[in-house]
Amino acid sequence: MRWSDLLFAHWPMDPALVRAALPKTSPPLELDLWEGSAWLGIVPFRMSGIRWRWLPPVPGTEAFPELNVRTYVRVNGRPGVWFFSLDASSKLAVRVARVTFNLPYFDADISVESLTPGPWTRYQSRRTHRGGGEAELEVTYTPQGDPFEAAQGTLENWLTERYRLFAADRNGRVRRGEIQHVPWPLQRATAHFGTLNMTRWLGWDLPDQPPHLLYARELSVKAARPVAA
Repeated sequence: MRWSDLLFAHWPMDPALVRAALPKTSPPLELDLWEGSAWLGIVPFRMSGIRWRWLPPVPGTEAFPELNVRTYVRVNGRPGVWFFSLDASSKLAVRVARVTFNLPYFDADISVESLTPGPWTRYQSRRTHRGGGEAELEVTYTPQGDPFEAAQGTLENWLTERYRLFAADRNGRVRRGEIQHVPWPLQRATAHFGTLNMTRWLGWDLPDQPPHLLYARELSVKAARPVAA
């Protein structure tokens, strides 16, 4: 698959607050912290070229915009991403991902528009999933400066170079999915938020402070089928 026009918007969070939102699982989820803080990411982007290896794309699932709400955890010492939600505009992809990967995908009305003079991206999302809670985002964003590869030991590297995701089935058993891609071609970013209501359904709001912002133009990704953690 290809991921395009990503905005990484991150906020430092009280670990106790985020930890309370994590489910009880086996093996347990341990928050991964940076300098004592948990981090919450809101990541809008577009997906395309989605298909199983060696097979043609499935109509209705090969391209759609997606919006992730995520934090960072460790399971059995392995670092990775934990998704609180993944909103997507493809109803078929939502259902396939829920069944196949046990990921919390939700139906949403999403529009993505490239603005000129650019490059600016206008991204609007409203969750429509029955019983999924209220969640909306309106943001316009653009890259700043030249692309760079985040150096080891930096916050930018810690937030983005995550090659593993975790998910739990109905019985709380954790599975991990390994991800392959080259290092992110990152740029600094500017973003203007309108509606920003992606965590209230979890019982809390984001901190009232500017987020840490990064942008990535495009990246090709391979994801393996999840296995026991």
